[in-house]
Amino acid sequence: MRTVKRLLWACMFSVLCFAAAAPADPNEANLVIHAALQPSPLEANLHRLTDEIGGRVPGTVAMQHAMAWGIEAFKAAGADSVHTEGFTIPYSWSEGATEMSATTAYQVDGTTVGGGTVLSPFRVRAVSLAWAPALAPVKHVPVIDVGDGTPTDFKKAGDVSGKIILVHTVVLKTWDDLFAEYTKAPPVIDLAMKAKAKAIAFMATREHDILYRHTNSAAGEIDRLPMIIVAREDGERMARLLAAGNLVWADLSIPNQIGGPIKTSNVVGEIRGSEKPDEFVILGAHLDSWELGTGALDNGCNAALVVDALRAIKASGVKPRRTIRFILFSGEEQGLIGSHAYALSHRAELDKAAGVIVYDSGTGKTTGFSVGGRKDVLFTAKELIAPLGQFDVKELKPDMEWGTDHFDFMLEGVPTFVADQEEANYLENYHAVSDTYDKVDFPQLKKHVAEAAALSVELADLPEKIGPRLTHDQIEQTMRETNSVEMLKADGIWDDWVGGKRGRQK
Repeated sequence: MRTVKRLLWACMFSVLCFAAAAPADPNEANLVIHAALQPSPLEANLHRLTDEIGGRVPGTVAMQHAMAWGIEAFKAAGADSVHTEGFTIPYSWSEGATEMSATTAYQVDGTTVGGGTVLSPFRVRAVSLAWAPALAPVKHVPVIDVGDGTPTDFKKAGDVSGKIILVHTVVLKTWDDLFAEYTKAPPVIDLAMKAKAKAIAFMATREHDILYRHTNSAAGEIDRLPMIIVAREDGERMARLLAAGNLVWADLSIPNQIGGPIKTSNVVGEIRGSEKPDEFVILGAHLDSWELGTGALDNGCNAALVVDALRAIKASGVKPRRTIRFILFSGEEQGLIGSHAYALSHRAELDKAAGVIVYDSGTGKTTGFSVGGRKDVLFTAKELIAPLGQFDVKELKPDMEWGTDHFDFMLEGVPTFVADQEEANYLENYHAVSDTYDKVDFPQLKKHVAEAAALSVELADLPEKIGPRLTHDQIEQTMRETNSVEMLKADGIWDDWVGGKRGRQK
């Protein structure tokens, strides 16, 4: 009952805040913006997706329910057509009841081993990294502090063979911190493998015992070592004990369940173009999430945005010149697998793609868009976002970004627009137990619906596409001009690009 009352209040708030008069300048962008700001099923849709369905890992029953949600939501929003496009993820994965405890001394047959002062084991709150292998229960395994996990740190730590290594992290505060968390992990794993460590324990980058889920697997493969994230406070306790000269032993069990290939699907709704139906704009967000929370900020709110943008365009009466495809991608968290599969299966028609727009950063205020290094689109794009000035959306960044579902389209030479957003409350709740419906800023999300719907229509209505599809050589030139090569190397993408496994090859 309390949830029902909350939803009713949310709907009343929407009516009070967004039931505005018709726009004074009735061009198509303003008509769409006006329709987007009207009361809609946005809150109820997200409530269904998060509170009722919950976290959405591909291969689970929850993900099946989420795809059905997407189909029905697109139909209710008025899509001209709705369909799914399946693809395969190499392995299924789920976590069992990961358990860890630590002590500075333990007894064997009445004899104390270690000489430390903590005789009773203390619980270490921990979760497995996703798509990491299982670890059968082990007892009294030494814990070794390897600092930040640099080669120097490993050398200083000495022999870590058969041991659990404890890796320090910084508290997550900025987007740069988040990307560093991903790029720093693979070299640590490389060193741990070479040194034959038994497992890696990364300190959580969040305080207050907040646990979360990541994967260091790049494309749905099972990773090389058992890995856990330990609550920051517990990790720091072990580090202090070790720094004080104690030896620390841990009992650890990671009973992950790993299976064979799983099939999942992207969900696609369309508004058919009135003049150039074979050309298309994509507005996308990923539907899948991790399951410790309910995937509200990452990325349920933006899945609901995509659906509501379709509704707004239909409600506005605007008939876009080109087709607009509204896509809910799956498998994003496992390595952008769904959007990669879509780009590959539609590669033959990407010359007709007029732009790809992606939202994937919660409900922090939109400041502008990253345009994938495309300086050639900047002039026209500035004109297209002018109507969004009322939301203070003004910036265009000519850089290339990694980490969300525009990526493979960008590597295929298609113009891309990724919403740049303020951090707001996104980072502290990222992939975490706390990523839930109550964290969503609905007034701001309504503005994002308006932004996304308007930009989609404007791209679809240009007399000519905003820019051509770049060739392989032009894409690589853009990588070098934007200093993106090192980023791609750090993310493990460069070798795939050079080897022809990813991106446009002619």
